Amino acid sequence: MTHTFAVCAYGDSPYLENCLRSLEKQEGNGNIILCTSTPSRFIEETAERHGIPLYVREGKSDIQDDWNFAYNQADGDLVTLAHQDDMYHKDYRRVLLEQAEKYPDMTVFTTDYATVKGTRLMKGKGTVEWIKVLLRLPLIRPEWNDRTWLKRAALIFGNPICCPSCTYNKKLLGESLFRSEFRYVLDWDTLWRLAGEKGRFVCVERPLIYYRVHDGATTKQWIGDNRRMKEELAMFRKFWPEPAVQLIESFYRKAYKAYD
Repeated sequence: MTHTFAVCAYGDSPYLENCLRSLEKQEGNGNIILCTSTPSRFIEETAERHGIPLYVREGKSDIQDDWNFAYNQADGDLVTLAHQDDMYHKDYRRVLLEQAEKYPDMTVFTTDYATVKGTRLMKGKGTVEWIKVLLRLPLIRPEWNDRTWLKRAALIFGNPICCPSCTYNKKLLGESLFRSEFRYVLDWDTLWRLAGEKGRFVCVERPLIYYRVHDGATTKQWIGDNRRMKEELAMFRKFWPEPAVQLIESFYRKAYKAYD
């Protein structure tokens, strides 16, 4: 199987260069493309310098439209939507391809992650990170992770899956993967939908991605104006009664402190 890193670039990120360098160190059969809806000389020169194809989507920037565009441009069987601020361990693709060969019905691949705040790698895990590890437990057992109710069990207390750590099996899932009513939690909503379809969610509990948190991150901006909270509550209401939603959210919002 072939694999493509489709890097979603927005604005002129100072971290884009490090992201691309980490992808160039990957082993195995695959390639890299760069996609954007905010074309600039900076992005063009970066693509040229690395010899990477650049695809520009016309129209207003929108996370779902941008992700679908990048996903559709990728010609590999497996597609990772790489975020420009993050970095990938050199073993990411090798481990991915090993799992894809072992489990041909794998629709989603994901891994643990390490957090980088600004330019500083955080050591160890906090309470929230350990809770996410526990929530992902159903996905690490091959005798379980193809069952709908167990895939969804990993998602009912929040989304423990780091979005840029995910690779999607385009060969099985087809084009235009994202069809969510949400803007921020569209990855959680998409995983919930995919969990109800045939296919296996494979999780490797090894930090194969370095997830960067910084002041310019979309995640932090959305927390600041409460859009994230509103959408998360709407997701919880899909599968919990209202009293449970309020109780879960009172604990879940503590995760926001990770972005302070």
